[in-house]
Amino acid sequence: MENVNEHIRKQYHTLTNQQKLVAKLILDEPKQIALHPAKVIGSLTGTSETTVIRLCYALGYSGYTALQNEIRESLLLPGKKDKLLENYSTEQVGETDLVAYNMWQDMAFIEKTMNDLDPHQFQRAVEAIVKAKKVIVVGFRSSHGPATWLASTLNVVKGNAHLYRGQIDDANYLITEVNPKTVVIAFSFPRYTSETIIFSTAAREKGAKILAITDDELSPIGPVADVLLKATTPSPTALKGMATIFSLLNVLVSGVVQADRKHVQQRIKQYDESSRQFYPFFETP
Repeated sequence: MENVNEHIRKQYHTLTNQQKLVAKLILDEPKQIALHPAKVIGSLTGTSETTVIRLCYALGYSGYTALQNEIRESLLLPGKKDKLLENYSTEQVGETDLVAYNMWQDMAFIEKTMNDLDPHQFQRAVEAIVKAKKVIVVGFRSSHGPATWLASTLNVVKGNAHLYRGQIDDANYLITEVNPKTVVIAFSFPRYTSETIIFSTAAREKGAKILAITDDELSPIGPVADVLLKATTPSPTALKGMATIFSLLNVLVSGVVQADRKHVQQRIKQYDESSRQFYPFFETP
């Protein structure tokens, strides 16, 4: 069953500007919704009680009470509580504290990503990859490194994964090969590249399932995605967010391995045999 974040992500482009203000508050401060009536939420967002209620209808709820109850239940689930980044400090640090400061920051954002990870979305992501006949990974600029690693790793544990490299590849050919058994994994982090969105949209029109890995449900890739995994990263993502992204990817690959263990073991054995035959390594004496 989809949660309120998924409803907002999919319907966001159809909402009015006033409704978008309320939707943003729901995503950023769900506790406000859990604690306050619609009239107060209207006041907090500079809109009105009527706007709040109309948003609920637009998202498929029977009213504000139904939306509020769902959010209250989600906040009570284990691992879903909104934890502050207690270990993150914005104070100046000296050289002797630099290692601890940066590693604590990484751990804080990884914990935030873990607490916010929707188990249902994660399971859907794993199942999509396991069932896919072909996986295409897309990621440019700051997303190129994580995209390259994921494509390479999926080729080890699964096979038939392709990294789309933009102008180096023939996008038209790739799109003609796309079908409902294809999964496109699209990385989209600030600054968001339009080519990722264009390719993903074209692939979806051909029937592919789109798995987005991004920093926000309302990022440009959000409305295109069938499944979305959110990585909360410090800014700028390109310089400071890689630890969180790679931690999420490690969990995703582990999920694929666990879900398809027998096939993965066979694939790794074949991969090792091929490596020894065609790409021998230096042996240490």
